[in-house]
Amino acid sequence: MSTEKDAIQPHGGTLVDRVADPARAAELKRRAVELPRVELHVREIADLELIAVGALSPLGGFMSRADYTQVIERGRLANGLPWTIPVTVSTNERLSGDVGLYYQGTLHAVMSVDEVYPRDPREAKAVYGTDDAKHPGVAQLGEMGELRLGGPIWLVEKQKAAFPAHHNEPRQTRAYFRDRGWQRIAAFQTRNPIHRAHEYLTKVALEIADGILIHPLVGYTKGDDIPADVRMRCYEALLAGYYPEKRVLLSTLPAAMRYAGPKEAIFHAIMRKNYGCTHFIVGRDHAGVGSYYGTYDAQREFERYTPEEMGITPLRFENSFFCKKCEAMASEKTCPHEEASRVILSGTKVREMLKAGQEPPHEFSRPEVAKILIDAMKG
Repeated sequence: MSTEKDAIQPHGGTLVDRVADPARAAELKRRAVELPRVELHVREIADLELIAVGALSPLGGFMSRADYTQVIERGRLANGLPWTIPVTVSTNERLSGDVGLYYQGTLHAVMSVDEVYPRDPREAKAVYGTDDAKHPGVAQLGEMGELRLGGPIWLVEKQKAAFPAHHNEPRQTRAYFRDRGWQRIAAFQTRNPIHRAHEYLTKVALEIADGILIHPLVGYTKGDDIPADVRMRCYEALLAGYYPEKRVLLSTLPAAMRYAGPKEAIFHAIMRKNYGCTHFIVGRDHAGVGSYYGTYDAQREFERYTPEEMGITPLRFENSFFCKKCEAMASEKTCPHEEASRVILSGTKVREMLKAGQEPPHEFSRPEVAKILIDAMKG
């Protein structure tokens, strides 16, 4: 066992633990039979478990009105800590006291309701930069109730992990890093297969870090995103053939995507800080969707906060590609050659090739990854 200390403190200084021990869970489950029921949205059940295990520290429950309002107005919690995404539970009923939080009929937590407050009409614009109902995050707001409940939670039943072999909570990733003596840990957020450009970013990060956390989001994503099980097979194949085994950890993040671009980049960084990472890769159009955000808006969002208050260091990368004249992966910062020399494929073009059973050029995608995607498209 390593005697190394954690490389970074959790956001706010303390890693929250709101998972009820067996005795408390049994008592809460017994009491919940008589409590009002709140059925959670797919986004809310993901947030619930992330709160409980400390991934959303310092939150110990769903946001108070003061925190909610300050996040919308200033991108901070009421105590001043950087925070950009409201973490709330919604309802259309005015409730008080303890309530049971259910998902698809199963009790997952008991919440002590301290406050009931209305949804702020500014939320969509403040978080997503738009109130366009075609934006998936804005559309989700429309699926939720008009009232918000604030208060602490106790988790009594975890969801079954989607990928148990790669499921690690913040205490587990922190222990993993400590045991290996890692003091500089870079995190890579992804909801897509890792192609050569992404591989390049992670390996550049590895040049300055002791290790890297490949941390794919496996909660809710849009219907046209590549399914998590397919992506996981891609990650496993890539790591098996192209990464040093002792310097990388593949672990899932059971969060729901908001597609909030710049605001979600900060949110994702804070979560990775709680998982024990010291650096966070921010590439092109992080957490973006459609044309709602500028290419590097997410990187600029970090300029709103000082390095000291964020704690985790953003690693800002430009769009990368394979240059045939350089005969290497490169970016605008390092490659002097014309666009015609660069292997850049749009997502649409890649999907068309895969559906047709055509392997993208090796400069764009590793053959092992392409084969998994082609087989998935056929199926």
